[in-house]
Amino acid sequence: MQMQTTITCIRKGTASPVRIQYQYMLSTNLFTKRCPWLFFLIVFSFADKKPIKAQAPQKLGITKIAGAKPRNVIFILSDNHRYDFMGFTGKVPGLKTPNLDRIANEGAVFQNAFVTTALCSPSRASILTGLYAHTHTVVDNDAPAPDNLVFFPQYLQAAGYQTGFFGKWHMGGDNPDPRPGFNRWVSFRGQGVYYNPEINIDGKQVKYKDSSYITEVLTDLSLDWLKNRDKEKPFFMYLSHKAVHAEFQPARRDKGTYKNIQIQYPVSMFSTETPSSRKFTKGKRADTSRFTFNNADIPRWVREQRYSWHGVDFMYHGATDFDQFYQDYLETLLGIDNSVGKVLDYLKENNLDEETLVIYMGDNGFSFGEHGLIDKRHAYEESMRVPLLARCPEVIKPGTKVKEMVLNIDIAPSILEMAGIKTPEKMQGTSFVSLLKGEKVPWRNKVFYEYYWENACPQTPTQYAVHTDQYKFIRSIGVWDIDQLYDIQKDPYEVNNLIRKPEFQSIAKDLNSQLWTWLENTNGTFIPMKRINNKKNDHLYRGTW
Repeated sequence: MQMQTTITCIRKGTASPVRIQYQYMLSTNLFTKRCPWLFFLIVFSFADKKPIKAQAPQKLGITKIAGAKPRNVIFILSDNHRYDFMGFTGKVPGLKTPNLDRIANEGAVFQNAFVTTALCSPSRASILTGLYAHTHTVVDNDAPAPDNLVFFPQYLQAAGYQTGFFGKWHMGGDNPDPRPGFNRWVSFRGQGVYYNPEINIDGKQVKYKDSSYITEVLTDLSLDWLKNRDKEKPFFMYLSHKAVHAEFQPARRDKGTYKNIQIQYPVSMFSTETPSSRKFTKGKRADTSRFTFNNADIPRWVREQRYSWHGVDFMYHGATDFDQFYQDYLETLLGIDNSVGKVLDYLKENNLDEETLVIYMGDNGFSFGEHGLIDKRHAYEESMRVPLLARCPEVIKPGTKVKEMVLNIDIAPSILEMAGIKTPEKMQGTSFVSLLKGEKVPWRNKVFYEYYWENACPQTPTQYAVHTDQYKFIRSIGVWDIDQLYDIQKDPYEVNNLIRKPEFQSIAKDLNSQLWTWLENTNGTFIPMKRINNKKNDHLYRGTW
């Protein structure tokens, strides 16, 4: 029997040891029975090899799809935009997003889109590589992308595309320098700032002043590139916004737009409330009468996180108020919608709107009070679900609804297919182009999720989850706490943990088995630890190592 094996080695003799992974086929019988010494021979043979650098575009092997027309593609990524905060969903009464609504009406809405890790850098790396976080190893917001990763725009370059990146990269800490795969590079350090940003344009630092707003700067630069591109070549544009990342700052013209909007407090917001919790009175409480609550089996880490950086009772250590936070988020989102509108208008004005594929997506979801939490990271619906819209009139019928479960690791294979390129074998995602066309094809019936504990935000433990069309099983690692099982169809707000119920033990057992099988089959049973260089910054242990 054959199996693919990954050997991880540490290259010594450098200031920082480099972790290198090698994958190849081994006979399990040979490996385990006949030649147990082979493992050690392989490890020591490769231990001093240098890491593989990112391959140059012209050296990448691509397989083209016969007869396929290479399409222009624009991929717009926002930050922390939760899946249901758009006008057409009706989730937030009074919220208007006319340009996102336009894509939804004229194209496709993915009704079950998920990220495999709800955190900026890991999710962005998964989008670019088509790989799970435990495979690409960008597991937190400080981890740089390993040199041997190949980003899908590199394949596009090899196929003759001109490519441009505009915005937040956020893999590699504070390094804004150009990355492989892009002919045009516009980015900034880390999270960046909303006003008067310093931008790296093709390796040169440019400082913006006069209250320049980051969403507008990035949009204008991306459209300038489109206007001056080579009209004889297909293009791929990646517009990667900072917004709507906390702390939210709307464009000046949008500030105050929603000052009178009624805040919506979610179903589970008060399930972790204690007598000393903050009081929230400005908004409207959700009707909870239709749901069964099992407050006894809320994990301890969830209860304790309520009073923390990412909890409603002490959010950002008291630096902001929930109601103002909610308003600022909605107003900052208006800048994203305006950006989308400018891109769509450009395409129409230049007769490119029928043939060009436009994809809009959020890099992860965001909690607004669910379970007493804000932000993301955890495996609850509002964290792992994201908005995903697509428009291409030559391919997608107006009003298309895609019900199948799709993932961020599916983005790379899908864009490559639209470019006439077959999915590289090492990618773990699947192209959803057939779904966009309304075709019935075999598809996954479950998705898997992973999140790895961070020193910077220690409130959330390492988590793994498996999500089917009816159930979700969440296993936390490294804490003495209860795990979770939810019937998503009956309990969409995840307030009735079924993990102790005798009648659900067989379901929990089966989902647990599927979770571990997935990890074993994808070489995910070893947590890809990353070096910690900073002291703790949480309110309980700040300043300690």
